[in-house]
Amino acid sequence: MYAFDLLEVGCHYLIQENEDEGLSLVRINLVTDHCVYVSYFGMEEELIWKRKTDKIHDIVELLDDDALKSWETYFNKDALNYEEDED
Repeated sequence: MYAFDLLEVGCHYLIQENEDEGLSLVRINLVTDHCVYVSYFGMEEELIWKRKTDKIHDIVELLDDDALKSWETYFNKDALNYEEDED
């Protein structure tokens, strides 16, 4: 078991919060004395406050720069396609 206090600001991680759930891509945006402000990336970005002591079942991976660039290209492409469909 891990906790959110192990994650560093500005880094992207693949985590599994609960043993029976899938993976989530997260970025740590801000750390306070007791909490972290986390971006969750699914179909859309969701911003959530978590306690530093909130448990994480597994920290699967810290994304390196190459993986992050590849993901950003894919994520941004989907956002552009969605905007075009609205027209």
